[in-house]
This record gives sequence, C-alpha cells and structure tokens, in this order.
Amino acid sequence: MSATTPVPAAERPRRFDLIAFDWDGTLFDSTAIIVRCLQEAVRDVGGKVPAQQDAAYVIGMGLPEALAHLVPDLPPAAYPELNRRYRYHYVRHQHDISLFDGVRPMLEQLRARGHWLAVATGKSRRGLDEALQAAGLHALFDATRTADETAGKPHPLMLHELMAELGAAPERVLMVGDTTHDLQMAQNAGCAGVGVAYGAHDPQAFATLQPLYVAPSVAHLHDWLLQSA
Repeated sequence: MSATTPVPAAERPRRFDLIAFDWDGTLFDSTAIIVRCLQEAVRDVGGKVPAQQDAAYVIGMGLPEALAHLVPDLPPAAYPELNRRYRYHYVRHQHDISLFDGVRPMLEQLRARGHWLAVATGKSRRGLDEALQAAGLHALFDATRTADETAGKPHPLMLHELMAELGAAPERVLMVGDTTHDLQMAQNAGCAGVGVAYGAHDPQAFATLQPLYVAPSVAHLHDWLLQSA
C-alpha cells in the first residue's frame, strides 16, 4: 500500500478505547418531549412554567440540580411531587419518541471495531433501563451510569466510574453529548469531547469547551467517529 493510499478505518489504530454517549438528545430523539413534560409538571405543582429554552438547558443535569435551576421559586420540599408529575407525563409520551435515524448502525459498527461503548446520562436508572429495553440496545453497551446512582453532570464521577469499570485511561476516552454539561463533564474528567448540534443546547455554547468536533447530524457523527476515533 502506497504512502498516499488512505488506510481503511477498520485497519487504523483506535484513538479511543471507550466512547461514552449521552442518551437524551444524542442517541434518543426526546428533547421536545422532555421539555414539554417538564413544563407540564411545573404547571401541575403551581410553579412558574419555564420557557422552552430554559427547560431544554437542564436536560442532562442531575435531578436536584436541574430542578433548582429550573424552578427556583419552588421550595425543595416540592421536588418529590414535581418529579412524580414529570414521570407521569413522560410515561404518557415515552412511546412518542425513538432513536435518531442512524444510531443503531453507528453503534454496531463502532462495537465491531472493538470500541467499548457506554452511556453516561442524567436519566434515572429506571428510566434508562426502560429506554434501553424499548430500543433493544442493552447488548450494545458495555457499561452505563445514571445520575441517581452517582454524581450528576458536569461532575466527572460518572466518567471516572465508567473508566474504572472498563479499565480505560482518560486520554483514551471520548464523551459524546448534546449539552454543555456533557462536554464540561468530559473536560472535568480529563477526557476528549464531541458535541452534537441536533440536541438540547445551542452548539455555539460549546466553543469554550473546545470539543474535537460538533456533528450537525448522526450521519456526520458516524462518519467522524469512523475516521477519527
């Protein structure tokens, strides 16, 4: 093979051993539903209903941090009821959402190349398990972490635990997400990050966090990962 002939992706040394994905807004097309359910839940408990942009901002954060940011007028004692109302509305709408087109073949090809795959999400364990079961993706992930079983984003503990479980060094780990919380978590953990522009946060907000790439679509993300990860 000549020096000018591109090396096929399958034969290229991996840059990252572990690729961790956020769930909502990155793999799962759920941002609009989550925003609506948050707004409905706040309305149910008598709080000031947040604007769509404000509700989208907290996606990916741990629940206590998200609620404190979203409804500062509500006392913490009201949070359990707000959580119950959110879950009520989400269960009603959970079948309205699905994987983004192209997610499954992207994950399958990355796994075939030998990458470890993980989920690092602000969802609850119950919520993620239900979503993975509905999407039929359990077998594609080597490990998962949720905000109710470890520290929420952007704290790095979620990634630290995944690295410890799978034996990956920070410089060999890539975090992919649709929010500044995802990319800040990666930075806090000493890992590289890639943003996606089709999720909850305005991709212009990613600039100060220096992601390696911002993907405008799953197809672009797939191509970049095969060429550069």
